[in-house]
Amino acid sequence: MRTKIALSLLVLLILGTLVAPASAKPAHTSEDATVTNPDDGTVIAITVFKPGMARAARQVPVILHSHGWGGSRETAIGGAVQAMLDAGFGVVSIDQRGHGESGGEANVQDPTMETEDIKTVIDFVAKLPWVLHNTTRRGAPIANDPVLGAIGGSYGGGYQTMTALDEIADEGRTRFDALAPEITWYDLPQSLAPNGVSRTAWTALLYAVGAANVPPYIHEAFAWGAATGQWPDGTVLGTPAPGVPNLDAEFHEHSPVAFVEKGIRINVPVLFRQGISDNLFVLNQGLQIFDKALTPQARKHSLFVGYNGGHALPNALPMGTAAGDDACSGGFTELTIKFFKKVFARQSPANLLPAKYNLTTVAGDACVRGSGFTKGTVAPVEFPGTGDVFATSGLGAPIHLPIATGPATVAGVPVLSGTRTALGVDARAFFGLSIGSDPVTATVIQNNLTPMRVALPVQGERFTLDLAGVSVQVPEGQTLYLTISPLSDLSFGHGSKVPVGWMLSDLQVRLPALKK
Repeated sequence: MRTKIALSLLVLLILGTLVAPASAKPAHTSEDATVTNPDDGTVIAITVFKPGMARAARQVPVILHSHGWGGSRETAIGGAVQAMLDAGFGVVSIDQRGHGESGGEANVQDPTMETEDIKTVIDFVAKLPWVLHNTTRRGAPIANDPVLGAIGGSYGGGYQTMTALDEIADEGRTRFDALAPEITWYDLPQSLAPNGVSRTAWTALLYAVGAANVPPYIHEAFAWGAATGQWPDGTVLGTPAPGVPNLDAEFHEHSPVAFVEKGIRINVPVLFRQGISDNLFVLNQGLQIFDKALTPQARKHSLFVGYNGGHALPNALPMGTAAGDDACSGGFTELTIKFFKKVFARQSPANLLPAKYNLTTVAGDACVRGSGFTKGTVAPVEFPGTGDVFATSGLGAPIHLPIATGPATVAGVPVLSGTRTALGVDARAFFGLSIGSDPVTATVIQNNLTPMRVALPVQGERFTLDLAGVSVQVPEGQTLYLTISPLSDLSFGHGSKVPVGWMLSDLQVRLPALKK
């Protein structure tokens, strides 16, 4: 009996050793490491995630990942990292300088610092034996050119666009094969202080989160702005003044717009996702990256997704509407994986969605799609009884002026134009589109207002103002309004210093739509 049992156990053990390797998948692994920027010696902390099946004889692409402002890298397998590993990609997650376990100060994507850090990480990735490389026309691997994608949102989107543009500026090409940035900026000063009016709720929050790790020039600029209620652009009421910090000029260089102005554009496919209800990096910022910072060839193979989310602080003055839905992508992580697989296989990913532009509506239950934007219809705006609009600045309640009735669809960046007279100094007012059954119930669409500022008195001056981008289907029985507010809680402390009145004449709003 004992002999039979022993033989049975031996058979089971033999069968187990034969069967187990065929059915069990090798586990994904992670390992912490550091790289050193050779330019200034800053040490950057990373975590390298290796998919279980990767080895020198079976090389795989790598996806770079990084965090938002004040965040840190991923160190555990889970979430998007897990999904990328399961899809057969390696992942390298990065603590950007001044964050997590990395050294240095956070210089907000300075193209002489942060982008050089990322280039050093790419150099490291290229030396890993299990990483797939791009090849020459004859099929020979290119030593320092790994097959590479990138993910991350906000500050984690900024490292992607800025590094790609900086590589193209230096080398004529980028080593990224594809990018998937989310909720990030095209023009950082215009995001933080559109038209010279600080989004104080955001600048104060971002400064508080990062104050321990930023360089002195940011401390000085924040202190000056908090004390004066002015955006630190090197001027006082538009006149250059000695001793006034110029954060505006510094952050302009930390933005894709600075590269675009030099004729430098991203030349690889991009899957871009922007929050339409984002009231820091508004929809306009994402569309500008997509439309201005990509070459026509890259845009041909790229996709744009708009969703309700991102940096979305609530509006109470005036009341805004916000939602948290993505009716367009079918799951953005899954879409990103499909996008990378197509690009890495040298196939166009343009057919992964029904159209190039895909915008979730404010209700969150529909996706408006199209190949581009029309100039749209022009809607006149008149104050009942007079034609001209008198609006207060600094004090008073918002006013809502009807411009269209439902059913109607508006998608893109509306443009307000007209003539303005403001007799006060540093007059400010805030404009946006609202929806409701009447002015009392009207709420600001996707939570966004755009400031208009006049530093010195003007009379009868023509103006054009891009409003915050929207995606809305106005149902029958509802009205679309132009909202004019003397204040915005997102710019607290940055309303007009002296209450004055605006006289606005010949107002009209161009309402864009998507081309079918």
